[in-house]
Amino acid sequence: METGHSIRLTSAEISQLWTQYQNDSMAACQLKYFIQKVEDLEVKQVLQFALRISEEHILKVTTLFNEEKFPIPIGFNNEDVNLNAPRLYSDTFALFYVLQLGGLSLSAYSLAVALASRSDIHKHFSKCLNEAIQLHKNALEASLQKGVYIRAPYISTPTEPEYVTQQNFLTGWLGERRPLTSIEITNLYANIQRNSLGSALLIGYSQVAKNPKIIKYFVRGKEIANKHVEVFGSLLREEDLPIPMTWDSDITDSTVAPFSEKLMMFQTAALIGLSIGFYGASMAASPRRDIGLQYSRVSGEIAKYAEDGANIMIDHGWLEKPPSASDRDKIAFKK
Repeated sequence: METGHSIRLTSAEISQLWTQYQNDSMAACQLKYFIQKVEDLEVKQVLQFALRISEEHILKVTTLFNEEKFPIPIGFNNEDVNLNAPRLYSDTFALFYVLQLGGLSLSAYSLAVALASRSDIHKHFSKCLNEAIQLHKNALEASLQKGVYIRAPYISTPTEPEYVTQQNFLTGWLGERRPLTSIEITNLYANIQRNSLGSALLIGYSQVAKNPKIIKYFVRGKEIANKHVEVFGSLLREEDLPIPMTWDSDITDSTVAPFSEKLMMFQTAALIGLSIGFYGASMAASPRRDIGLQYSRVSGEIAKYAEDGANIMIDHGWLEKPPSASDRDKIAFKK
């Protein structure tokens, strides 16, 4: 593996570092607010660990970019959080948020490690991956101890392995549908969990936002998330499988914004991007035609929602441009 710092960062390494700065600077704002309001000591310890590693990541990426004479992203800072705002979410929701954050970080850092070729970048993201594992473990143990962790559905143990021998394994819309596979159940369950997180966040955001257009956007997002929960939940109900609980009751009636509208819009966009990726992976792992078509349909719906959100962010000057390739034609004609 390459070790010299004279070796330039690749586009893959830059993209992962830039994205990490954006996500960790946003997470730090949210975690500071949660810590300020949390009452449960065990939950507070989990949040403090999450904040510590986010702040360390921000410093590390800043150092790396300074060494490369690369501009530091704008991201988010203390201007994007109001620690004096009243409580908006419960301690239990804050714990669920960190649990999901840890799970999402595992996916992100696994990819970042795979894309890193320079030894110092590989070492950095390997450390981040180990921290994400520990964060997820901490949040998981706290959730289990408090009895609020929602396990994936159980299924019967098969008697023996077998091959698929008939094409009706793929049947969805017409004919008798086969039972869901464990892989399909897992993806449906996980997508319900993520949509439940998004719905609860957006309910709170819609309460505290001031701009009518942004309020309307958050309400629309909440309705989409709830609809997707119902779509995926109906597939589980057909198999008499349990559906994860939602977190709508863990939101207070506060109308004072703890976060800037820029931050709330950014997180909404980030969650949509993740959902599109997870839906694509779920569709690829779902041979039953009706399930694949459902994922395709809901992906199109949130893609349009994402575009509308990007337009709002551009109009307000909130959409930070990722590092991009040079426009060679523009350079040529600039002469």
